Amino acid sequence: MKKLLLLTCLILSSLTYSQSKTFELQGNIKSGEDNEFLESATVHTERLKDSSIVAYTITNSKGYFNVGGKTADAKIKIVVSYLGYKPYSKIVSVKNQNIGTIILEPANVLDAVVIRSSAPITIKKDTVEFNVKSFKTKKDANVEDLLKKLPGVEVDDEGNITINGKSVNKILVNGKPFFGNDPTITTRNLTKDIIEKIQISDTKTKAQAFAGEDSDGENKTINLTIKKENNKGYFGKVAAGKGTDGRYEYAGMATRFKQSERIGLLAGGNNVNSPGFSFGNQRLQFGGNNRSFGGGQGIVTSNNYGVNYINAFGNIFELSSDYFYKNSDSDNKTTSDRETFLSDGTSFIRKSNNTSFNESDSHDASVDFEIEIDSTFRIDIETDFNADINKNTFMSNSESFNDTNTLTNDSNSNSVADSNIKKIDNEINLTKLFGDNGAFLKVELTVNVKKTETEDLVKSETNVYGTNPDQIIRDQFSDGITDIVKTGSEVVYRFPLVSKLLFFDVAYEYSNTKTKRKRSTFNFDQNTSDYTNFSNLLSTDFEYLNNVKKPSAKLEFRNDKWSTSAKVSYVNRTLENKDFLRPETNLTRDFNNLEYGVNLRYRKDRTSSYRLRYNFRNGIPSLSQLQPFRDESNPLNIVTGNPELAPTKTHSLRFGISNFNWKERTGFWAFGNLSLTNDRVVANTIIDTNTLIRETSYANVDGFYNMQAGGSYSVTKKWEDFGSLKTEFRVFGNHSKNVNFNNGVQYSSKATSISPRLGFDFMWDDILQIRPSYSISVNKNTYDIEQFSDKNFTSHDVLISTATFLPKKLEWRNDVKFNYNPNIADGFQKSAWFWNTTLRYSILKDKGALGIKVYDILNQNTNARRVATEDYIQDSSSTVLKQYAMLTFTWKFNSLGSSGKKFEPSQRHRYRG
Repeated sequence: MKKLLLLTCLILSSLTYSQSKTFELQGNIKSGEDNEFLESATVHTERLKDSSIVAYTITNSKGYFNVGGKTADAKIKIVVSYLGYKPYSKIVSVKNQNIGTIILEPANVLDAVVIRSSAPITIKKDTVEFNVKSFKTKKDANVEDLLKKLPGVEVDDEGNITINGKSVNKILVNGKPFFGNDPTITTRNLTKDIIEKIQISDTKTKAQAFAGEDSDGENKTINLTIKKENNKGYFGKVAAGKGTDGRYEYAGMATRFKQSERIGLLAGGNNVNSPGFSFGNQRLQFGGNNRSFGGGQGIVTSNNYGVNYINAFGNIFELSSDYFYKNSDSDNKTTSDRETFLSDGTSFIRKSNNTSFNESDSHDASVDFEIEIDSTFRIDIETDFNADINKNTFMSNSESFNDTNTLTNDSNSNSVADSNIKKIDNEINLTKLFGDNGAFLKVELTVNVKKTETEDLVKSETNVYGTNPDQIIRDQFSDGITDIVKTGSEVVYRFPLVSKLLFFDVAYEYSNTKTKRKRSTFNFDQNTSDYTNFSNLLSTDFEYLNNVKKPSAKLEFRNDKWSTSAKVSYVNRTLENKDFLRPETNLTRDFNNLEYGVNLRYRKDRTSSYRLRYNFRNGIPSLSQLQPFRDESNPLNIVTGNPELAPTKTHSLRFGISNFNWKERTGFWAFGNLSLTNDRVVANTIIDTNTLIRETSYANVDGFYNMQAGGSYSVTKKWEDFGSLKTEFRVFGNHSKNVNFNNGVQYSSKATSISPRLGFDFMWDDILQIRPSYSISVNKNTYDIEQFSDKNFTSHDVLISTATFLPKKLEWRNDVKFNYNPNIADGFQKSAWFWNTTLRYSILKDKGALGIKVYDILNQNTNARRVATEDYIQDSSSTVLKQYAMLTFTWKFNSLGSSGKKFEPSQRHRYRG
């Protein structure tokens, strides 16, 4: 019967679609105020019976529009809207026609109070705004479900969001953060019905936005506006699950809105490797993937609690704050086999087994103050505090064999390491505007303090065989303390050379980082039966200073289409190290370098933009790379720094393009990166072929380069009263040259990879969703040294996600992944199926849900993998979460309102003609 019903629906839908007629409407939009063409006016068509959107577009720089689609209706309504103007509407026949020139009349103040645009998209200066009601989703959809419907927006299975290839690094609710910086907590908990608008813009700091500065355009921000009447009340959800093999999870969230005040509570815990509040692999619950809640590899048990408070006090002072507590335990076992190739044509194999257990407790708190004294003066104060307490128990044993399979060394060790880390970061930004031509003064002050206390107990035995056998036994206790204090300041003054168009910035940046580190290691003394024998060889006591002075100048031009800037900086850096145990290793180095860059952006219209960026930067070696201290803490890998290292010099070029055709619903973006590096710091390791003991130092090499390119093309096809199909093709490629050393021989290697992916997203209204995809990764490594053979690797991934919503209250989701690695070594699994399934049934008038989910139905979960570099191949595996089944219950509550009106005026862009 169900199959018959499904077939009937498909036939009826096909008949309806076959009777649809295509139409195309063209015309121009002008302002009745001054007869100017209006760019970025929204034109959409809607059905007369239910006002549902049929098609939409925006006008170009000359006010021209072309909107088309397909509908079974004989007549439709065309609606034109533009901020600050009265909307225009007209009922027209469904056919190809030229509407002519449409005149929009300005809205007066009273009109602005009552006008509420039904346009699905609105352009507001540098912000694209989507009307939530214009995008159809299932009834109980959350923000993540809604974002997947928006043009140009991609959301992966982990909740990471990209817009035309740009990563979203900030999600706000009414302009304020929602439970810190984790976007998935927001997108997976706020429901569509309380959101009115979704606004997308380039990410800017608060000071940049206040001063009217341009952003670098590399990241995007999403702001969710809550309906006006929904700013009073509360909402939230609680959930719990109990499974086989002792598996469990629980989570809860509650948020209260009261005008400008917002209070939120979070709690969650599980032993199924779900970070934060993600509540297993359901992907419909609490999110939390991007906040680090402890962990490590293996089986992780975690508990997490948080509180968030936001409020505005009058028109001057705003407060944002949150606190999170996390604890976790992780248990992991790892087995690995590594074959390392030497420049003389020989190789050796190292087999190792490691067991670790980690316990951690962490406290995170942040307080942000925003003080807007008046329209020209703003103060931002941010304070972040973090405290981490960790205990790691580690056991390891390894054996190394030469190319004749003769044992050359072995080692076993047991250690217990405790650490207590406290960190506080403070930042104050002051921004003062002068006049209305774009002049400003910005002052930034930072103070960062970090203190780390450690205790380590290590017992190890290392045996070296061969012609010169040796045994190294260590029974040691170490305690250490590291204090890092960094102070900094930056002053920027902007001179407008041409009002609001051409600017000249002068800036001065200063930072001073002082690091004090003392680590005392004591060998066990048989006479005292205690750790009292001080080891000068394995102890450290030094003070390290990193002082930077950086004056700079920047010229910037910006109008509606162009944004370009050129910046040059002079970096004076002084590094000074004082070693109180080994004064002979003291060093002082001065680095004086120029850094410069050019940034160019051209926005042809609201549908396409181009970016080009060039930078030259210097990178300094780390202290461990510079300090001529012989570190013998690992008897099999001894490391010595090189005080003569030069700074790394890197030229980088980046190109980007994005375009979205609003009429055809096709999106395209692409990027290309090129970097050239000289004086790159690389490890220079000499391996004793008899003992396989490694001696490592560092050297500068020239000739490194890296090229990356990628792009995406997507098209969405929508069928009236039926569903939609989105098709996307992505491809990424990389080619790089590395220069390294192998047993004193310098060589170069080239690595090339390409990874195309084809994916589909088919949605049949509220009945069925299917999301299949296929990707292949092809890798090729070549070497200019005869002893190394070229390597080729290929891997295949097939993903299929399905969701069915029949009968009405039942939701069935499946996630199936197939991976095939034909090049992996014999004895390791070359292919695997991974299948998770979830059944969820709504109860309590859709306020609650009962569910059952099965993780790894086929019981094939494995993380056996092969890693290949220029001089070794390693196969490894570690502890993974195995098959389990779990019963779950979810209940959500909501006292917020359900409808609202809002009008926000904005500036307009015009073309005179």
